[in-house]
Amino acid sequence: MSSAHEAPGFSLRQLSYFVAVAEAGTFAGAAARLHVSASALSLALDELERVLGAQLTVRRRAHGVRLTAAGTDTLRRARRLLRDAGELAAATDGAGGGVAGTVLLGCYPTLAPAELPALLARFAAAHPRARVEFAEASQDVLSRRLRDGELDLALLYDHGLDPGLELRTLSSNTPYLVLPSGHRLADRASVHLAEVAHEPMVLFDLPPASEHLMTVCRAAGVSPLVAHRTATVELTRSLVGAGLGYTVLAQRTPGPRTAAGDRVVAVDLADDPAPLRIVLARSRTLTPSATARAFARVAAGPG
Repeated sequence: MSSAHEAPGFSLRQLSYFVAVAEAGTFAGAAARLHVSASALSLALDELERVLGAQLTVRRRAHGVRLTAAGTDTLRRARRLLRDAGELAAATDGAGGGVAGTVLLGCYPTLAPAELPALLARFAAAHPRARVEFAEASQDVLSRRLRDGELDLALLYDHGLDPGLELRTLSSNTPYLVLPSGHRLADRASVHLAEVAHEPMVLFDLPPASEHLMTVCRAAGVSPLVAHRTATVELTRSLVGAGLGYTVLAQRTPGPRTAAGDRVVAVDLADDPAPLRIVLARSRTLTPSATARAFARVAAGPG
């Protein structure tokens, strides 16, 4: 049995080769990415499996590489080890104080345009030696990637999230009505959903926004007549601008013009809809890096 202070029998290079093969799905793809030979990768992976005493991959000549259960667990741990090693190297390179690692950040697509630019700028100003790599995806995908250790943090809506995630509230968005500019209710300060319930709805159908919208409709006693479903906010607004229905959105968008050039009007809902909280999420089971903790502090703002 090895001591906690005993050096492991594997190297960071072997771990990085394993991660590259797992992410590429083939030895050829990983070799091209790392600029090494496929045979060198294969030898490194053989040695890593020998040292760990576990088969990490199933290698099929015509079908690439598939991870075993042990390989999936090792991949999560290897990513964390490589990230921590990178932070350690950056922190001791003599370039000054402060965090210097990389944050892997996920973001729900509708939140990204409004929330990410200012947040990334604040973090860059506070920690100029650190980096942020971000990815946009649906909340179920981002939640899985957080659990698997592929992401450090994710900017999400607090609706139907995995209880295995730890959440920090940043702000909230209140749903509102979007109408064509010539709509009979467009000049009103607020409108009850029941007043448009008989009209067609254009549904922005990307959970959890769509699920939360249906919750708002049920609370108002309305069963919407969905005429069109879209996967982007801009197409949703454009269809409304063309007079094809109304919609309800949570994320505010700048300006009254749609991509097609039509005008739409944002009107408050008189039904007092429940706000949709914006949260910074992380896995409860994984220890955040120093850089991830620094990013969370910046995101939370002063105090």
